[in-house]
Amino acid sequence: MIRTGCPAHNCGGRCLLKVFVRDGVIVRIETDDRPGDTVADPQLRACVRGRAYRKRQYHPDRLMHPLKRVGKRGEGKFERISWDEALDRIASEFERVKKAYGNSAFYVPYGTGSYNQINGRQTAQRLMNLYGGSLGFYNSYSWAAISAATPTVYGTAVTGNQRQDWLNAKYILMWSWNPAEMRDGTNSEYFVQKAREKGARVVCIDPRMTLSAVALADEWIPIRPGTDAAMMSAMAYVMVDEKLTDADFVRTHCVGFDETQMPAGAEGAESYKDYLFGTRDGVAKTPEWAESICGVPRATIARIAREYATTKPGVLYQGYGMQRRAYGEQAVRAGCVLAAITGNVGVPGGWASGIALQAPDGGPFWLVFPVGENPVKAIIPSFLWTEAVLRGKDMGEADGVRGVPKLATDIKCIWAVACNALINQHGNVNRTARILADEKKVEFLLVQDNFLTPTAKFADIVLPVCTQFETWGLEDGWKYGDEVILMPKIVEPPGETKSDYRICSEIAARLGLEKTYTEERTERDWVAWSLDRYRQSRFPGVPSLDELENSNAGIYSVPVTKPAVAFADFRRDPAKHPLPTPSGKIEIFSKRLHDMGRPAEIPAVPKYIQEWESPFGPEAAKYPLSAIGHHYLSRVHSTLEGVDWLEEAFPQRLFINPVDAGPRKIKNGDRVKIWNDRGAVVVKCRLTPRIMPGVVALPQGAWWTPDAKGVDRRGSVNVLSSERWTPLAFGNAQHTIMVQVEKAEAA
Repeated sequence: MIRTGCPAHNCGGRCLLKVFVRDGVIVRIETDDRPGDTVADPQLRACVRGRAYRKRQYHPDRLMHPLKRVGKRGEGKFERISWDEALDRIASEFERVKKAYGNSAFYVPYGTGSYNQINGRQTAQRLMNLYGGSLGFYNSYSWAAISAATPTVYGTAVTGNQRQDWLNAKYILMWSWNPAEMRDGTNSEYFVQKAREKGARVVCIDPRMTLSAVALADEWIPIRPGTDAAMMSAMAYVMVDEKLTDADFVRTHCVGFDETQMPAGAEGAESYKDYLFGTRDGVAKTPEWAESICGVPRATIARIAREYATTKPGVLYQGYGMQRRAYGEQAVRAGCVLAAITGNVGVPGGWASGIALQAPDGGPFWLVFPVGENPVKAIIPSFLWTEAVLRGKDMGEADGVRGVPKLATDIKCIWAVACNALINQHGNVNRTARILADEKKVEFLLVQDNFLTPTAKFADIVLPVCTQFETWGLEDGWKYGDEVILMPKIVEPPGETKSDYRICSEIAARLGLEKTYTEERTERDWVAWSLDRYRQSRFPGVPSLDELENSNAGIYSVPVTKPAVAFADFRRDPAKHPLPTPSGKIEIFSKRLHDMGRPAEIPAVPKYIQEWESPFGPEAAKYPLSAIGHHYLSRVHSTLEGVDWLEEAFPQRLFINPVDAGPRKIKNGDRVKIWNDRGAVVVKCRLTPRIMPGVVALPQGAWWTPDAKGVDRRGSVNVLSSERWTPLAFGNAQHTIMVQVEKAEAA
């Protein structure tokens, strides 16, 4: 039995596994059972995905050999080739692209298939940087809007207390947050449960009655997708109107609340109170106003406002689904402002909201493998890579380009490592497929993966990668946590599979960079090097690699006995410990956003803005249902697709309320067609009252599988989603979808 970290996909957790091996084969997987399980240092128990991983490890569809495309891109027609032929072709294409277009034509896209140091895109980025660089990116598909919006209020992303402090809360609002399914840090659901056992009231606000709502909450409040900022604004109205705010804290620690607090240069601008009471637009943001927008009864809105404002300290935890929408920045900022005006910032049991990285140091690193400096200074928003393929030379600051006034070239070569975001996880799959099918645009596409994913089917060369059980690795927590987990090599790689690091080393050799790239280190050597980085920073007491391996503990953790509270010093003395905002205070009104001069899309105070696809827009006549693509226990995004144990327990279905199914003559288990102008999906449905009427949910991550007519038959929600981006963060808005649903014809 070997203890190891659960393979480091982007699941929201980092857990400890017990892997049982017989004759070089994994025969059973269990999870953490260390004695002394405490709130300060809890066990890191894996979910069903980690426990079922053996079925992925030995899946018959795993890639075993290098492949060369012999058909059209996307057809999935390949032939087996040798490693030498594959590596020679790659080196030749790299040299050709570099000579013809320069290094900014290369792109190593966002991909979250591995964070174990040795497998993952970081290994390719290191080589690219040594080779002269590549077009870079910033933000992510997960956190773009929330990462950009939070600092506009607090000046930092480190706005979260250590989670043990949740046990000091008396009220917890789980807003668009579902830790029981997507984890959001191993044990987040455990800490909520413990807080509830101590008497905290827990309310879940979500379009779906999620597993978190069922298991953790005292109350579920369904809300129409994309309208969270409307409900938050109405809650703020109630608090201000009924004098439930922490007026002293607002006066001493905030700017922009009312006309007396406006920053220099914006004295006559609209304050937050002006917005709430309709001073400028004539519309007071009352619960009555919000009810018609968000679908939450006015009495419920007012009650939740009073509860959160008076049952203190309280946590308003914002999940990420509500910020992957058309104006996702607004709900984030509105939640931060609710925390501020109630005085729940900088106190034990409170929560400043926003992205909430862990105090005091920002929490886990995720990756410490050294990629070096990128000689190419141009970077783009991660979600806009298709734009850089189509019109890169025309992209500049207005398109989110940083580092240069304008891109020098379009993307011509993509090296996708541990990445299914080119096709499956990007918005508007059919559009992306058309872009990648054109070999005059992206001239060379290299993919490294464990399986022939929808993205890999468009590759010119596909390289087979071993799993994290078949190489060395190291991981720390996912957003939260105070532990380092060792991932020793447990079994040998099958077939001709290799680690991403070894593949990159062999490409480096073809480019004359092998010694510079490897520094003559093996995979295990780099894990030892990575442990040293943790020893020099967050974990000075972490054992050596030999000690950790020989102990078979699998983990080094630091108990949290006195949880850190974000902004405690600022709360105590804002003059001595100012925030890193322009004013040094919490910016309810952002002068920086005001000066951008785009108030309709980027207002200086958080506002509800009707989405570009909405039940209230003209598109609703044709497409009346809001669709969302939530996380699901059968997959980690698109990873673990095809694992029969998980699919039996959590089959891919369209979830639809009987209120919407009835007029369409749809019965439970029927095959239904979901479509809009971007494409169509056919999949079985599940009728359930656990979703708000007017909303349907299709779990994200199912592999795009089009039939001869282009209709997806697997349930890929990104056939329906859009490639449009949010105005401030240039982030993905893939949850803003309007669709129609009907019973599918027999096929």
